[in-house]
Amino acid sequence: MGFSPTRVVVTGLGSITSHGFEVKSFFEKLCQGVSGISSIERFDTSDLPTKIGAEIKDFNPVDWMDAKEVKRNDTYTHYAMAAAKRAVDDAKIVPLHLNADRFGVLISSGIGGIGTFQKQAEILLQKGARRVSPFFIPSMIANMASGVVAIELGAKGPNFGVVSACASGTHAIGEALRMLRLGEADVMLAGGSEAGVTELSYAGFCSMKAMSTHFNDNPKASSRPFEMDRDGFVMGEGSGVLVLETLEHAKNRGANIYCELVGYAANCDAYHITSPEPEGAGLSRCLQIALKDACVPHQMVDYINAHGTSTPYNDKFETAAIKRVFGKRASQLKISSTKSMTGHLLGAAGGIEAIVCAKVIETGRIPPTINYHNPDPECDLNYVPNKEIKADVRVAISDNLGFGGHNAAIVLKRFD
Repeated sequence: MGFSPTRVVVTGLGSITSHGFEVKSFFEKLCQGVSGISSIERFDTSDLPTKIGAEIKDFNPVDWMDAKEVKRNDTYTHYAMAAAKRAVDDAKIVPLHLNADRFGVLISSGIGGIGTFQKQAEILLQKGARRVSPFFIPSMIANMASGVVAIELGAKGPNFGVVSACASGTHAIGEALRMLRLGEADVMLAGGSEAGVTELSYAGFCSMKAMSTHFNDNPKASSRPFEMDRDGFVMGEGSGVLVLETLEHAKNRGANIYCELVGYAANCDAYHITSPEPEGAGLSRCLQIALKDACVPHQMVDYINAHGTSTPYNDKFETAAIKRVFGKRASQLKISSTKSMTGHLLGAAGGIEAIVCAKVIETGRIPPTINYHNPDPECDLNYVPNKEIKADVRVAISDNLGFGGHNAAIVLKRFD
């Protein structure tokens, strides 16, 4: 008799983005093609070539955390707490009623508390070492979102943070899937959180010439994945957290099930610290492994939420990877990059984009890739340009890539 892995389902969704703090309105705005990108207001951009981003505004962390804890933690942890609580509420879970030892948290971040790092470095230089906060280190480190959320909710099961740059959120969801399959937990909160809209991170990415600079006067047109005139990514921030449960646990409590999480893969290009492997060879292997893990044939896949960062190489090589995996059928797939509206949330991208896939499966609505007007001959697939479409989606894939050559992919399927 063959081994039958534990089935894992998605029962709760929580998002904090520049589009607001509710999944329903967030997804509606994506389907309408509404961009959350605007001119940066948080800091002076006069010395920076990039002056735009998907900046979160009107977020009050004390709505989600005790005021004392707000002061002790970085903004990326504030976002994670808010998204986690949204997801728990959506799943109608009462944490005190769970077996705490089998309730885990895996919320990742690509760069952690970079805002705290910048602030404390300034204090060190201006006021001296004795004035640096005793909470500097715990606030900055990239595993702290998982720890603080677990403390708040009493989750004593598996808990850590994955750091794999822009693949972090997808790796977190995939590793949570593995824990649930192995019987190490009944419920996992999984996803990513990032608060990278800071002067220091902008200075670093601009020095790399990775960010868009041609659309400062028209921010909403700036992120244009797979389009000929793309000139770099646009920074976003926020958090996306999902509640994952074993099917047995979800059924026993009568949970609403969005979809089933059926596959995951992680690998490395082993090629370059920032550039993807040419022709998408590494990502194509990752997608093939994820489909094999899901026991899903290629012809069943209907939709891909692509990494699609709006950078010249990434979009070209991701397109090549999809063609490697799906062959002639690649042109029949519906593919969109919601980063055209959310910006690139770095380590939180995978969490947000997994939520999008779950909503696509639930609603049959596929958000567009906006700002797609001048096609690139090397990016010639169906990127759902500019306007949402409706389709019966049984299987969706979310993939992400990270500096260091990290690749991650998850497969989500309609629950039957």
